[in-house]
Amino acid sequence: MKDAYVIGVDYGTDSVRSLLVNARNGKEIASSVFYYPRWKKGLYCDPARNQFRQHPLDYIEGLEHTVRECLQTAGPSIAAAVKGLSVDTTGSTPVAVDASGTPLALISGFEENPNAMFVLWKDHTSVKEAAELNTHATKFPANYLQFVGGIYSSEWFWAKLLHVLRADDAVRNAIHSWVEHCDWIPFLLTGGTHAESIKRGVCSAGHKALWAAEFGGLPPDDFFSSWDPLLKGFTTKLFENTFTADKPAGTISTAWAAKLGLPATTIIGTGAFDAHMGAVGGQIEPYHLSKVMGTSTCDMLVAPLDETKGILVNGICGQVPGSVIPGMLGLEAGQSAFGDAYAWFRNLLSWPIKELLPLVAGDNNAVGDWQQQMTDRMIAELSRQAALLPFNEDSELATDWLNGRRTPDANQLLKAGFINLNLASTAPSMFRALAEATCFGAKKIVDRFIEQGIPVKGLIGMGGVAKKSPFIMQMMADVIGMPIRIHRSEQTCALGAAMFAATAAGLYAKVEEAMKAMGQGFDASYTPNPALRGLYDRRYAKYNAFGGFTETMLPAMHA
Repeated sequence: MKDAYVIGVDYGTDSVRSLLVNARNGKEIASSVFYYPRWKKGLYCDPARNQFRQHPLDYIEGLEHTVRECLQTAGPSIAAAVKGLSVDTTGSTPVAVDASGTPLALISGFEENPNAMFVLWKDHTSVKEAAELNTHATKFPANYLQFVGGIYSSEWFWAKLLHVLRADDAVRNAIHSWVEHCDWIPFLLTGGTHAESIKRGVCSAGHKALWAAEFGGLPPDDFFSSWDPLLKGFTTKLFENTFTADKPAGTISTAWAAKLGLPATTIIGTGAFDAHMGAVGGQIEPYHLSKVMGTSTCDMLVAPLDETKGILVNGICGQVPGSVIPGMLGLEAGQSAFGDAYAWFRNLLSWPIKELLPLVAGDNNAVGDWQQQMTDRMIAELSRQAALLPFNEDSELATDWLNGRRTPDANQLLKAGFINLNLASTAPSMFRALAEATCFGAKKIVDRFIEQGIPVKGLIGMGGVAKKSPFIMQMMADVIGMPIRIHRSEQTCALGAAMFAATAAGLYAKVEEAMKAMGQGFDASYTPNPALRGLYDRRYAKYNAFGGFTETMLPAMHA
């Protein structure tokens, strides 16, 4: 293959990153990051209510800025040779659109309405609706939740839709359809003008919207309308067919080609979720759990379809043929808070730095720099000191449910906790307990796969925590008792999107070929310490007991 170029666009929780790659060998030519300005200000969010909304303008402005900056860095000759562009996003992050496929927040009268914006993956305002759906589903002879682990989550498509319809009359009267972020961006780039023409990816449809080939598509209308009449007829506004991410969504529109500086022949691939494309960017292998570790974790596993017939894993985020690699079963799990848990602890400890240091230092111009440096160094220093601490069965212990529990067995009402605290407990010892809790949460996922017939042969780590925290990665290897390989690329999600762009553009026949040619390999590994296995097994048993107690007591405490 001659040099040809593709772009992967990775929409994360806080920012969007575009990556320009040589499709022949995976060499990264240029990258650009754009932090969402409205999100950064905390607009449209209410953390106390677990409401997290993002304005579509943050996404659009980020797309324009990052793609254009990549092309400007690379130069006109490379820009002219771009063949394809694919997008991954967080999910489930849906939005209400009108008949033209335009998000309502971009329409006059809805510009400042959070219910007209994208409902971010970690928005848990629909816990009531999710609980209703889980009860409602038991009334039907067909098990419509069987391919999403048997439990529907408040982080997902239908629960969020019904919550918005119930909460906002204006949105309910204006909505024409409900669209995932990963499906809307390709529609935007290809110049779509009718909501019915939005190509829906099997990734988002299967894992979050209950679409399954075994059902002939979505569950029937009466499944939803008997749950709440507000949903009557809504399936007709959605979709019947889905597409794998190796297929084109279309060709870039003339307007967007000019806006971004891309060739008018650029192929736009079908969209998917960040962890699914990230698993491909991280060179996933059958039965190796690929963990994208950022604010949360998304854990992906692929297995041959003929080896998994008849297996249904309960309590995960779904199993969907083709959702990661076409022709293989994709299984998804994850933790609702991972990096977010460490960030919470850092922010908690930073209170005096932010509030008291300015009072003590007065008008010193360096105060802002001191605050930032201290905050930036906190996790690394906590990790260093925590690694030096002795620990035993009765050391400080925590659960990791600061943002509820995603898997196994979704329950977004759960809260985190610490036990075994005493007057000798320190910030490093509590941080160690919190880090250990996130590793125990990861082990719960591995155990669930193995218990229900899906072997796990090893772990692949990706994302910021995997690259930046040897302390946590070594602990995870010790806790789970499996080696962890860390992928070389710091941008596996964007790289995976680029691999799918190369496949959708016809540069490779299969995404596996793109993955082999464009993959960057691994640059670190962590091997479990067998001497710690017994101690961690005993502490894991205590973690499970503490978690079980918490889960039992919380309903009584909130009664």
